Amino acid sequence: MTLRDVIGATTGGPSTVATLLHDLQVFGVRPGSTLMVHASLSALGYVSGGAPAVIEALTLALGPVGTLAMPTHSSDLSDPAGWSNPPVPREWHQTIRDTMPAYNPATTPTCAMGAVAENFRSHPGVLRSAHPRQSCAARGANAAWITRDHALDCAMGERSPMARLYELDAWILLLGVGHDRNTSLHLAEYRARLPRRRKLPFASPVIVDGARRWLTVDDIDFDDRDFARLGTDYERDTESVLASVVSVASARLMRMRPLVAYAVRWIERNRR
Repeated sequence: MTLRDVIGATTGGPSTVATLLHDLQVFGVRPGSTLMVHASLSALGYVSGGAPAVIEALTLALGPVGTLAMPTHSSDLSDPAGWSNPPVPREWHQTIRDTMPAYNPATTPTCAMGAVAENFRSHPGVLRSAHPRQSCAARGANAAWITRDHALDCAMGERSPMARLYELDAWILLLGVGHDRNTSLHLAEYRARLPRRRKLPFASPVIVDGARRWLTVDDIDFDDRDFARLGTDYERDTESVLASVVSVASARLMRMRPLVAYAVRWIERNRR
């Protein structure tokens, strides 16, 4: 969406930190909460100050003892042989493997995560987990606990920030995006008992003992193709998802624990 499109879709004037904060508070975002946010900046319409204004409003809504978290995935930090959107020529593969800079939590950009998450990862006080492809960033009272000891072979399972957020009884805010962007549902993929669970090798450049290495680990084969349907069923069956509008964006607010518990059962029923 172009800036012209965003302006054209904005009604009632631009959003500001103050108007976003008001909408979030009325919606139900409470001080002291731990909040996992998935956001589309363009869906909010024109925001005075852009992504930093959204982050400021979220931070103010959570207050000084709250915790703000976002997925900061960098899926392009991977083997180019698996790239398809778009692919690169095969003769480039080895050059890319040999020269791609290793993952650095402070400098590696996000990939296809949106402007809000990309801006958040570099804000003062933000901590980011060590996974080269599926990192999570957080700031606030629980940030260190959420982001520490992220296992390289457990991107979104029991040894990842997803499990820590679950333990903290975190809230999830979908801000202008749908359940297909809800990364918390991947934790349910790990927990679901499936007769055939496929694992795949994943490779990324990382720093090990001070030296760059191209490291390959095995992890589950993630599949988010049915997450939108899963989310729709959850909202219908439980009526526990709060729905509202923040600025001009549709928004969903829900607790992570009951969502993941439902998703585990749903995946076991609907995937074979």
